[in-house]
Amino acid sequence: MTPTSDILIKMKKLVSILVPAYNEQEVLGLLFDRLDSLANTVPHYDFEFLFVNDGSRDHTLEMIKKRAKSDTRISYVNLSRNFGKETAMLAGFDYAKGDAMVIIDADLQDPPELIPEMITYWEEGYDDVFAKRRSRAGESQLKKMTSRLYYRILQNSTNIPIQVDTGDFRLLDRRCVDALKQFRESERYTKGMFSWIGFKKKEILYDRDPRAAGETKWNYGKLINLAIDGITSFTTAPLRISTYVGAVISLIAFVYIAYLVIRPLFGVPTVPGYSSLMAVILFMGGVQLLTIGIIGEYVARIFNETKHRPLYFVEEYHEASHKK
Repeated sequence: MTPTSDILIKMKKLVSILVPAYNEQEVLGLLFDRLDSLANTVPHYDFEFLFVNDGSRDHTLEMIKKRAKSDTRISYVNLSRNFGKETAMLAGFDYAKGDAMVIIDADLQDPPELIPEMITYWEEGYDDVFAKRRSRAGESQLKKMTSRLYYRILQNSTNIPIQVDTGDFRLLDRRCVDALKQFRESERYTKGMFSWIGFKKKEILYDRDPRAAGETKWNYGKLINLAIDGITSFTTAPLRISTYVGAVISLIAFVYIAYLVIRPLFGVPTVPGYSSLMAVILFMGGVQLLTIGIIGEYVARIFNETKHRPLYFVEEYHEASHKK
């Protein structure tokens, strides 16, 4: 090897591929092969395949360890238990070594073959190259409809330009990764953080594939919780809306009371109305409980943040050499 070629090898940029993994044994074999093919198609870069095992209960960790013995580009972080995907991604931000980092799900719904295009835009000066879903195969119409509705609500209730129909699949420059590492709150909504940090962004469109194998970990309950986290993390609009609703109902109640007091003066009899009275009481009680519930969501988040607990613990970390 000549001195010139040796210098070129040393100058190669490192791209970390972050893969949060939770019970993904059915799909890991396919993912390994496609990541290997990806690296072979982009020979002018070194790659780190960083797996964050988020407390998997199947053979996910064993498969990653076995592959790491033959592929020295693989790093892995084994968390002490299941902390959730949002926290697993933060662990990936903390441990990634690359000049840029690509976040991709293990289920292969987001194609690794799109990464070379992301790298091209990164080299043109973009800091955040995010993939927007043009179509979403394998998802029900209900899920697609509720997803569109949620993003519209979130986008209209905050001053931050939230990216619609966009997930975690994206390339981030090192300065974006360093910025995201500073977000240490326990109630995390990383999709909003991507928008919050700013920097130069580029959108690319793609058709999302169905899962290559295995089952989704996102049921409707978890999706609803994620949606609530997103709204309460990046906007106080629910509190403001509850204030407006309370003010309007109070005004209506005041006008109605004034009407009940004044109408006997004009000879209109006041007939006892148990049903109407109960309806008003139940309606007002429901509004109050709803408002208290909204306030409770924010208070609970304040409570969690004031405890300042560590966001995760690592049981084992293996660092790659980044070269095969």
